[in-house]
Amino acid sequence: MNPDNSGMVKKKNIQVAGTEPADLSASAYHIPVLLQECIDALAIRPDGVYVDCTFGGGGHSRAILEKLGPEGRLVAFDQDADAKQNLPADDRVLFVPQNFRYLQRFLRLHKINGVDGVLADLGVSSHQFDEAERGFSIRFDADLDMRMDQRSELTAKEILASYAEQQLHKLFEQYGEVTNARTLARTIVAARGKMPMQTISQFKAVVQPVVKGNPNKYFAQVFQALRIEVNDELGALKEMLQQLPAVLHPGGRAAIITFHSLEDRIVKNYFKKGVFEEVEDQNPFENKEVKLELKVVGKKPVLPTEKEMKMNPRSRSAKLRVAEKIETK
Repeated sequence: MNPDNSGMVKKKNIQVAGTEPADLSASAYHIPVLLQECIDALAIRPDGVYVDCTFGGGGHSRAILEKLGPEGRLVAFDQDADAKQNLPADDRVLFVPQNFRYLQRFLRLHKINGVDGVLADLGVSSHQFDEAERGFSIRFDADLDMRMDQRSELTAKEILASYAEQQLHKLFEQYGEVTNARTLARTIVAARGKMPMQTISQFKAVVQPVVKGNPNKYFAQVFQALRIEVNDELGALKEMLQQLPAVLHPGGRAAIITFHSLEDRIVKNYFKKGVFEEVEDQNPFENKEVKLELKVVGKKPVLPTEKEMKMNPRSRSAKLRVAEKIETK
C-alpha cells in the first residue's frame, strides 16, 4: 500500500518502501548531533510531512515524531541496511532504504507531492565507525571497504588497486586535504602488485614511510578522502540540495548538518546563491541571474554547545545550516 497525502495509513507496523515490515528493535547506534537545534530550526507543524534523509539511529526522527500529531508524517531515508533495526513502532513512518540523492523520486513514488521540512545529518554514524568490519575507522584492522550501502560495488581497496596516480592525487588533495597527496598517490601506485593493500593494516604499512605530522590525523584525512569517493558523498549531497526547492512547500525548511569544510561550503553556497562554486561566473560577459528559491535562516551556522561537545566529542566539527523555501507572491 502506497501512502498519499489524503490521510494516514492505518497499520500498526512500519512501512518500508520495497521491503517487508521490519523486525523492530531499539539499539544504541548513534548520538544525534544538535538535536534540539534541529527541531527548533524545522519549526515543526503537528500535521506536517517531514523527511529525515539520514535516519541512522533514529534520534532525530524520534524527536520529530514527538512534535507531530496523529496526522503528521515522517519519511526516513537511509542507504545503510543496519539502520532498519532502529525503526520505531509508529505507523506515521515510511522508511525508504535508499540514498537521499533519490529524495524526489521516492516521494513521488509514494504520492507525496510536497513536504514541510527536510533534515540531513551528513556525518558517518557512530555505529559505522565502531563496526570494525565496515572498514571506516583507523582504530581497527579490517578489509578496506567503507561502503555505506553494501549493495554498491566500489570499495576503498578497489580504488587503491585501480585508480591512476593522477586520480588518487586529486581525491586525496581535494577530499582529504592531504598535504603530500602527490607523494602518497605515487607511493600507492608504486607498491601495487608488490605489497598487499587489502586491509587497513596492510595499507598503513605501505604508506607509513610518507606519513606527515600526526599519524592519526594524517590517516583520518586519507580515510575521509577514500570514504567520500567510495560513497560519492559530495555528488549525492549536491543532487539532494538541488531537489529541495521542488519538494519543499512554501515556508518549508531544510536543516543540514555538515562535518567538514567541503560539505559545508557546498551547503552554504547553495543556500545563499542557489549554485555550487564549480559553476560560478564562468563567463564575465554573461549575466546569468540565478532565481533564488531558498532563503538562509540565521546569519551564521549553528554550532554545538560546550556541553554537547564534552558529552559527544564527535559533534565538535558539526555545523547546522538552515534555509526556507521562499513563498512566491
